[in-house]
Amino acid sequence: MVARHETRPGAAAGAGPAEFRAAVETMRAAPVRPEVHCEDMPAPQRIAPWASALSADVTVDDEDLGTGRLILLHDPAGNDAWGGTFRCVVYARADIDPELGADPMLAAVGWSWLTDALEAHGADYAAASGTVTCVTTENFGGMAEEPPTGQVEVRASWTPGADDEGNVDMTAHVEAWSELLCTAVGLPPVPEGVTAIPSRRGQRGT
Repeated sequence: MVARHETRPGAAAGAGPAEFRAAVETMRAAPVRPEVHCEDMPAPQRIAPWASALSADVTVDDEDLGTGRLILLHDPAGNDAWGGTFRCVVYARADIDPELGADPMLAAVGWSWLTDALEAHGADYAAASGTVTCVTTENFGGMAEEPPTGQVEVRASWTPGADDEGNVDMTAHVEAWSELLCTAVGLPPVPEGVTAIPSRRGQRGT
Protein backbone atom coordinates (compact mmCIF):
# COMPACT_ATOMS: atom_id res chain seq x y z
CA MET A 1 0.00 0.00 0.00
CA VAL A 2 1.27 3.44 -0.87
CA ALA A 3 -0.80 6.34 0.39
CA ARG A 4 0.06 10.02 0.26
CA HIS A 5 0.41 11.51 3.73
CA GLU A 6 -1.06 14.96 4.24
CA THR A 7 -0.09 16.99 7.26
CA ARG A 8 -2.43 19.34 9.01
CA PRO A 9 -3.08 22.73 7.36
CA GLY A 10 -0.13 25.03 7.88
CA ALA A 11 2.31 22.21 8.70
CA ALA A 12 5.20 21.34 6.46
CA ALA A 13 5.23 17.93 4.82
CA GLY A 14 7.01 15.40 7.02
CA ALA A 15 6.62 17.58 10.11
CA GLY A 16 6.39 16.21 13.62
CA PRO A 17 8.58 14.36 16.08
CA ALA A 18 10.83 11.66 14.67
CA GLU A 19 8.86 8.85 16.32
CA PHE A 20 5.64 10.16 14.76
CA ARG A 21 7.17 10.44 11.29
CA ALA A 22 8.54 6.90 11.59
CA ALA A 23 5.16 5.52 12.67
CA VAL A 24 3.44 7.27 9.76
CA GLU A 25 5.93 5.75 7.33
CA THR A 26 5.11 2.24 8.57
CA MET A 27 1.40 3.05 8.30
CA ARG A 28 1.82 4.18 4.70
CA ALA A 29 3.92 1.15 3.75
CA ALA A 30 1.72 -1.54 5.36
CA PRO A 31 0.27 -4.08 2.92
CA VAL A 32 -3.50 -4.49 2.65
CA ARG A 33 -5.70 -6.99 0.84
CA PRO A 34 -6.31 -6.31 -2.87
CA GLU A 35 -10.00 -5.60 -2.25
CA VAL A 36 -9.10 -2.68 0.05
CA HIS A 37 -8.31 0.57 -1.76
CA CYS A 38 -6.67 3.18 0.47
CA GLU A 39 -5.86 6.83 0.16
CA ASP A 40 -4.80 9.61 2.45
CA MET A 41 -7.40 11.84 4.09
CA PRO A 42 -7.15 14.98 6.25
CA ALA A 43 -6.64 14.05 9.89
CA PRO A 44 -8.56 15.67 12.78
CA GLN A 45 -6.69 18.67 14.17
CA ARG A 46 -7.91 19.10 17.74
CA ILE A 47 -7.66 15.62 19.24
CA ALA A 48 -3.88 15.44 19.47
CA PRO A 49 -0.88 17.59 18.54
CA TRP A 50 -0.05 15.26 15.62
CA ALA A 51 -2.29 13.05 13.51
CA SER A 52 -2.31 11.17 10.22
CA ALA A 53 -5.23 9.35 8.61
CA LEU A 54 -6.16 6.88 5.89
CA SER A 55 -9.53 6.15 4.34
CA ALA A 56 -10.44 2.90 2.61
CA ASP A 57 -13.14 1.36 0.47
CA VAL A 58 -13.68 -2.37 0.03
CA THR A 59 -14.50 -2.98 -3.63
CA VAL A 60 -15.34 -6.26 -5.34
CA ASP A 61 -16.26 -6.37 -9.05
CA ASP A 62 -16.51 -2.56 -9.06
CA GLU A 63 -19.07 -2.63 -6.24
CA ASP A 64 -18.32 -0.77 -3.01
CA LEU A 65 -19.21 -3.05 -0.12
CA GLY A 66 -17.76 -1.18 2.84
CA THR A 67 -15.77 1.82 3.94
CA GLY A 68 -13.49 2.76 6.80
CA ARG A 69 -10.97 5.14 8.32
CA LEU A 70 -7.83 4.74 10.38
CA ILE A 71 -6.38 7.67 12.33
CA LEU A 72 -3.04 7.65 14.13
CA LEU A 73 -2.82 10.19 16.96
CA HIS A 74 0.37 11.24 18.73
CA ASP A 75 0.88 13.34 21.84
CA PRO A 76 4.57 13.50 22.80
CA ALA A 77 3.58 14.53 26.34
CA GLY A 78 1.57 11.35 26.80
CA ASN A 79 -2.10 10.91 27.54
CA ASP A 80 -3.35 9.25 30.72
CA ALA A 81 -6.47 7.95 28.98
CA TRP A 82 -4.35 6.28 26.31
CA GLY A 83 -1.65 4.94 28.60
CA GLY A 84 0.94 6.01 26.03
CA THR A 85 1.84 8.63 23.46
CA PHE A 86 0.08 7.06 20.45
CA ARG A 87 -3.53 6.07 19.82
CA CYS A 88 -5.19 4.28 16.90
CA VAL A 89 -8.77 5.23 16.06
CA VAL A 90 -10.67 3.18 13.48
CA TYR A 91 -14.06 3.15 11.84
CA ALA A 92 -15.56 0.44 9.65
CA ARG A 93 -18.99 0.31 8.02
CA ALA A 94 -20.45 -2.42 5.85
CA ASP A 95 -23.78 -3.38 4.32
CA ILE A 96 -25.06 -6.68 5.67
CA ASP A 97 -27.99 -9.02 5.22
CA PRO A 98 -30.97 -7.56 7.17
CA GLU A 99 -31.57 -10.91 8.84
CA LEU A 100 -28.00 -10.88 10.11
CA GLY A 101 -28.48 -7.32 11.32
CA ALA A 102 -31.38 -8.44 13.50
CA ASP A 103 -29.25 -11.04 15.28
CA PRO A 104 -28.80 -9.88 18.91
CA MET A 105 -25.34 -11.46 18.96
CA LEU A 106 -24.04 -9.48 15.98
CA ALA A 107 -22.64 -6.62 18.07
CA ALA A 108 -20.48 -8.98 20.13
CA VAL A 109 -19.45 -10.81 16.98
CA GLY A 110 -18.56 -7.50 15.33
CA TRP A 111 -16.24 -6.61 18.21
CA SER A 112 -14.60 -10.03 17.93
CA TRP A 113 -13.86 -9.29 14.25
CA LEU A 114 -11.58 -6.51 15.46
CA THR A 115 -9.90 -8.30 18.34
CA ASP A 116 -9.42 -11.47 16.30
CA ALA A 117 -7.83 -9.44 13.48
CA LEU A 118 -5.45 -7.70 15.87
CA GLU A 119 -4.44 -11.04 17.36
CA ALA A 120 -4.11 -12.75 13.99
CA HIS A 121 -1.74 -10.08 12.70
CA GLY A 122 0.29 -9.96 15.89
CA ALA A 123 -0.57 -6.36 16.74
CA ASP A 124 0.66 -5.34 20.18
CA TYR A 125 -2.06 -3.17 21.76
CA ALA A 126 -3.67 -2.13 25.02
CA ALA A 127 -6.67 -0.20 26.39
CA ALA A 128 -9.02 -1.08 23.54
CA SER A 129 -12.50 0.42 23.61
CA GLY A 130 -15.30 1.02 21.16
CA THR A 131 -18.84 0.45 19.96
CA VAL A 132 -20.62 -1.76 17.45
CA THR A 133 -23.86 -0.48 15.94
CA CYS A 134 -26.22 -2.71 13.96
CA VAL A 135 -29.05 -1.09 11.98
CA THR A 136 -31.83 -2.61 9.90
CA THR A 137 -34.20 -0.55 7.77
CA GLU A 138 -37.70 -1.56 6.68
CA ASN A 139 -39.60 0.43 4.04
CA PHE A 140 -43.30 1.27 4.14
CA GLY A 141 -46.00 3.08 2.17
CA GLY A 142 -44.77 4.28 -1.18
CA MET A 143 -41.39 2.66 -0.49
CA ALA A 144 -42.81 -0.72 0.57
CA GLU A 145 -41.47 -2.43 -2.54
CA GLU A 146 -37.92 -1.46 -1.66
CA PRO A 147 -36.03 -4.36 -0.03
CA PRO A 148 -34.96 -4.04 3.61
CA THR A 149 -31.34 -3.11 4.26
CA GLY A 150 -28.84 -3.66 7.06
CA GLN A 151 -25.59 -2.05 8.17
CA VAL A 152 -22.98 -2.69 10.82
CA GLU A 153 -20.58 -0.04 12.11
CA VAL A 154 -17.52 -0.64 14.26
CA ARG A 155 -15.87 2.32 15.99
CA ALA A 156 -12.84 1.53 18.12
CA SER A 157 -9.59 2.84 19.50
CA TRP A 158 -6.56 1.29 21.14
CA THR A 159 -3.02 2.13 22.18
CA PRO A 160 -0.41 0.48 19.93
CA GLY A 161 2.58 -1.07 21.64
CA ALA A 162 5.88 0.80 21.47
CA ASP A 163 9.48 -0.34 21.78
CA ASP A 164 11.90 0.82 24.47
CA GLU A 165 12.64 4.02 22.50
CA GLY A 166 8.94 4.83 22.14
CA ASN A 167 8.76 3.88 18.45
CA VAL A 168 5.59 2.34 17.03
CA ASP A 169 5.38 0.04 14.01
CA MET A 170 1.89 0.43 12.52
CA THR A 171 2.17 -2.44 10.03
CA ALA A 172 0.18 -5.04 11.98
CA HIS A 173 -2.42 -2.47 13.03
CA VAL A 174 -3.12 -1.43 9.44
CA GLU A 175 -3.30 -5.06 8.38
CA ALA A 176 -5.79 -5.78 11.18
CA TRP A 177 -7.93 -2.79 10.17
CA SER A 178 -7.91 -4.03 6.57
CA GLU A 179 -8.95 -7.51 7.77
CA LEU A 180 -11.77 -6.01 9.87
CA LEU A 181 -13.16 -4.25 6.80
CA CYS A 182 -13.02 -7.43 4.72
CA THR A 183 -14.62 -9.54 7.43
CA ALA A 184 -17.41 -7.01 7.91
CA VAL A 185 -18.39 -7.19 4.23
CA GLY A 186 -18.30 -10.98 4.29
CA LEU A 187 -15.11 -11.72 2.38
CA PRO A 188 -13.46 -15.04 3.30
CA PRO A 189 -10.09 -14.88 5.08
CA VAL A 190 -6.93 -15.36 3.07
CA PRO A 191 -5.87 -19.01 3.54
CA GLU A 192 -2.96 -19.56 5.89
CA GLY A 193 0.32 -19.62 4.03
CA VAL A 194 -1.07 -17.58 1.12
CA THR A 195 0.10 -14.00 0.76
CA ALA A 196 -2.39 -11.65 -0.86
CA ILE A 197 -0.82 -9.32 -3.41
CA PRO A 198 -1.74 -5.76 -2.38
CA SER A 199 -3.71 -3.79 -4.95
CA ARG A 200 -2.57 -0.27 -5.75
CA ARG A 201 -5.74 0.68 -7.59
CA GLY A 202 -7.22 3.81 -6.12
CA GLN A 203 -4.12 4.49 -4.04
CA ARG A 204 -2.10 7.64 -4.45
CA GLY A 205 1.66 7.48 -4.56
CA THR A 206 3.90 9.96 -2.86
